[in-house]
Amino acid sequence: MEHFDDLETRSAEAREAALMAALPDVVARAQEKTAGFGEILAGVDAAEVTDRAALAALPVTRKADLIERQKAAPPFGGLAALAPGEAAHLFASPGPIYEFEGPRQGFWRLERALFAAGLRPGDIVHNCFSYHLTPGGWMLDGAARGLGCAVIPGGVGNSEHQVQAIAHLRPSAYIGTPDFLKVLLDKGQEMGLDCSSITRALVSGGALFPELRQAYAERGVAVLQCYATADLGLIAYESEAREGMILDEEIIVEILRPGTGDPLPEGEVGEVVVTTLNPDYPLVRFATGDLSAILPGQSPCGRTAPRIKGWMGRADQATKVKGMFVQPAQVAAVLKRHGEIGRARLVVTRDGDADAMTLHCEVETGADAALVAAIAESLKACCKVTGGVEAVAPGSLPNDGKVIDDQRSYG
Repeated sequence: MEHFDDLETRSAEAREAALMAALPDVVARAQEKTAGFGEILAGVDAAEVTDRAALAALPVTRKADLIERQKAAPPFGGLAALAPGEAAHLFASPGPIYEFEGPRQGFWRLERALFAAGLRPGDIVHNCFSYHLTPGGWMLDGAARGLGCAVIPGGVGNSEHQVQAIAHLRPSAYIGTPDFLKVLLDKGQEMGLDCSSITRALVSGGALFPELRQAYAERGVAVLQCYATADLGLIAYESEAREGMILDEEIIVEILRPGTGDPLPEGEVGEVVVTTLNPDYPLVRFATGDLSAILPGQSPCGRTAPRIKGWMGRADQATKVKGMFVQPAQVAAVLKRHGEIGRARLVVTRDGDADAMTLHCEVETGADAALVAAIAESLKACCKVTGGVEAVAPGSLPNDGKVIDDQRSYG
């Protein structure tokens, strides 16, 4: 079993100690080098942020707020620790959200994911992420070249030309979205061109459904996936064990109750929040808006970092009820008032021609009428909308991170 470096096989205790030792410097750099975090973390003593409990007390900064932050403080919302002219590349993603690549090799740390997918120095890689304004193509291009691979910058579309290049240049690996590889392989078959040199692939940016992965395996292509963003770089990646996604070695990941800053225990589904050690973009408690959960134990491949289940949906579940926005943070506020509640889910339906909502609460000891009435009052106070309350047995609500379940149909 080969690994990218020794960090992947160090003990869990050594990893946690190293990450926590680096944390005060990350917080201090964010405070001192960025105007945005200078405001967000005002009054925080960086030297005291030395463990997860101290980290959990810091504010959460949400990716969902980047558009407004960047409008108010262009170009990067006051969160970057370098000037735009010091960057290697500047990007514009849909939204629009603006991102950058710093001048350091390995800026996004995706080499680790490529190595786990079987790529090695001397391989030829066909890169089908977009190179036009958005960062995906450049993220994987730089990582593949950093690993010692040659890159064919295929980008998106123009499948006939791409297939001709594959047949002639004989790349051993594909990088891109899960679906586009099938487009290329089918086009090659249609044109009578040999694309069988591709035997490995690393995909991202979309769902890799089990039946699609199996279909690729039947065509001789072993496909693994990774989870990365342009803000944070690599978050997690699959190994040959294909049992969850292994967290990168240079980030600190928390799983939070959606709409809050509160960490959840192992196994509970919540929002993925990341603190990165990147000195050029020192993001502290940066909420991705994605749902996942920490898996127990370690990967059979020998890598010892924690694992997540992978992408499990979006944490932003805000909806309108009776003309009022109701958000996960408001539901979380109800739970904070009543420690008896475990999991909870606000179910929104229609009652005739009117909206209705009911908070389903797991209560360990059962709920009497007085507790139900008290929770209902809290629900009205926190959400500004009247709703019902239904006590349910512990463990009866799905562990899927869903806080608001809007079941209304407008068809």
